Amino acid sequence: MALGGDEAIRINTDNSDSSYIAAQIAAIAKDGYDLVFTGKETIDYNGSSIGGMIAEMIDAPYISLATKFELSGTTASVTREIEGGEETAEVALPAVVSCQKGVAEQRIPNMRGIMAARTKPLKVVEPVAADA
Repeated sequence: MALGGDEAIRINTDNSDSSYIAAQIAAIAKDGYDLVFTGKETIDYNGSSIGGMIAEMIDAPYISLATKFELSGTTASVTREIEGGEETAEVALPAVVSCQKGVAEQRIPNMRGIMAARTKPLKVVEPVAADA
């Protein structure tokens, strides 16, 4: 939030099952988000499966293991590493993209950003009913 995010959402659950977490994120993403970013690894088994599950649940295209990302209107250009080089694909929004190292440059927020983040809302939502 201190680096420019408008909103943060935390799902109030202790469940760490990948399909359960994906269902929770998908329920929120259905409310009109154009992009869902996930990480390459998960804390349970490093299965890199949550992004694909979310995409299936919200019927959106999915690109895995992105190293570069560019947004142009309602289209995203995503580059990922493949054996022997790189592959670039374009996808229409809404979409789900799992990211790996290289997709974003790590930055340290300035004091103005830190102070502004204090006034931005942290939305805490209760879990929706999902098969876990």
